[in-house]
Amino acid sequence: MRVIGLMSGTSYDAIDAAAADLRLDGDSLVLRPLGMVGDAYGAEVREALAAALPPAATTLAEVCRLDTLIGQAFAATALRADRELCDGRAELVASHGQTVYHWTDGGQVRGTLQIGQPAWIAEATGLPVVADFRPRDIAAGGQGAPLVSLFDLLWLRGRPGTPVALNLGGIANLTAPDGTAFDTGPASALIDAAVHHFTGRAYDTDGALAARGRVHEPLLSRLLDEPYYALPAPKTTGKELFHRDYLLAALADPAVLATAVDPAAPTDTGVLSHQDVIATLTRLTARTVADAVRSVRATEVIASGGGTRNPVLMAMLAEELPGAPVHTSDALGLPSAAKEAYAFAVLGFLTLHGLAGTDPRSTGARHPSVLGSVTPGRDGLPRVPRGLKQPVRLVIG
Repeated sequence: MRVIGLMSGTSYDAIDAAAADLRLDGDSLVLRPLGMVGDAYGAEVREALAAALPPAATTLAEVCRLDTLIGQAFAATALRADRELCDGRAELVASHGQTVYHWTDGGQVRGTLQIGQPAWIAEATGLPVVADFRPRDIAAGGQGAPLVSLFDLLWLRGRPGTPVALNLGGIANLTAPDGTAFDTGPASALIDAAVHHFTGRAYDTDGALAARGRVHEPLLSRLLDEPYYALPAPKTTGKELFHRDYLLAALADPAVLATAVDPAAPTDTGVLSHQDVIATLTRLTARTVADAVRSVRATEVIASGGGTRNPVLMAMLAEELPGAPVHTSDALGLPSAAKEAYAFAVLGFLTLHGLAGTDPRSTGARHPSVLGSVTPGRDGLPRVPRGLKQPVRLVIG
């Protein structure tokens, strides 16, 4: 079955679409990558989304408007993926949508909201769409994240040692072979917030700003005091916690010894420059990810996501983990930029076949769940065999 997976992460910079030919072969799920395409959000949508996300206030009218605009944007990307990657022969679309809120309370997830109305995708492509993946796991007592964990467990099975799969998006998450999976904290969320606040740019291209700064130890120590890092797994977080105002509060703390940041200050003065802030946030990501990797006694790290394109972050991560080699999923035949989109293609395929898309060890749910809601295509739903066995491994080929 040719499936298109659609993903936009917590960085909300673009929509990624990955197409895969998926089939069940005994107890294996075989994934043949067909390629990926990506479309940046238009300026209007990106600005409106940024203005509506926590800690900002918004209205139901704006949520409704964004649900439509993002659904239409996802539909356009799905059409492009079908045309360019599947020769117009895709059979299913799996859409993660855009996360706008993940409601946590005392370590328990109470609800989650991903927008990007799937009806627009089904109408534009004529294909059935699986969407709204996370709520079912939450209803079963789980965290609703990280949902890539089942994909990772199938993919890592049989690999020697204790490999962990690491995703570096806006938030970082990892999966270990024993099923342990959790959000480690921010990957690029705070870095991007600082870059935008101080420069107006969206992100630190090639880690250039971090490379020109120096890690400010008082600020790093203040940020590492965040209680989230000490919570036991499973746990999830998001930009509801790690956002610009969170950073500004840390900078204003007297313990940081810097009540203001001078964007023009050279890094060799006593004034904290914005390059120093970004270098410190990059080290924060590397340190908290490394702490999480050490907690599961990993022997290697297989990284994916946008953060892998930041050489300063990757170098810092390697420094923090001298005993565990860090490489990207590209080395295992899975493009790091497309891994999450491929993961949701797999989850959509499993849903359509009535198979579970979660492992309770990873999310903390009471039981595995078939995920998502299905929007029929122009011809309804495709006929698929039922009573199939749950796959135990993922084969790329």
